[in-house]
Amino acid sequence: MDGTPLLIVDAANVVGSRPNGWWRDRAGATARLRDTLVPLGGRGLPPDLPPPVEVVLVVEGAARGVPEVDGVRVVAADGSGDDAMVELVAHAGNRRRVVVTADRALRGRVTALGAEVRGPRWLTDGGGG
Repeated sequence: MDGTPLLIVDAANVVGSRPNGWWRDRAGATARLRDTLVPLGGRGLPPDLPPPVEVVLVVEGAARGVPEVDGVRVVAADGSGDDAMVELVAHAGNRRRVVVTADRALRGRVTALGAEVRGPRWLTDGGGG
């Protein structure tokens, strides 16, 4: 594989995986998730995903207005967030692509394109270590 690994995070799925009141403020919960992702570019998620890593957060619906910050590119899906993630995987070239989601249908679509999939707990619990 070539280049920096691409970590694509399904914001709606990861935010929704924790019953912490996210439904009261989806955009705020997504911004908090985005902020926790910032250090991953330089630190990765060892040992499973060593640095450097390009981090992309895919947002949709009420979270579409969440801006990107240094270290995390935010992609606001025009329609389906799943479709946006599939497009990112398909156009990432020959580099490692890791998608964080628990969505079974999305899992099937991105693994068919050669991506790896990890569940939200992998991300929130700190990776493979």
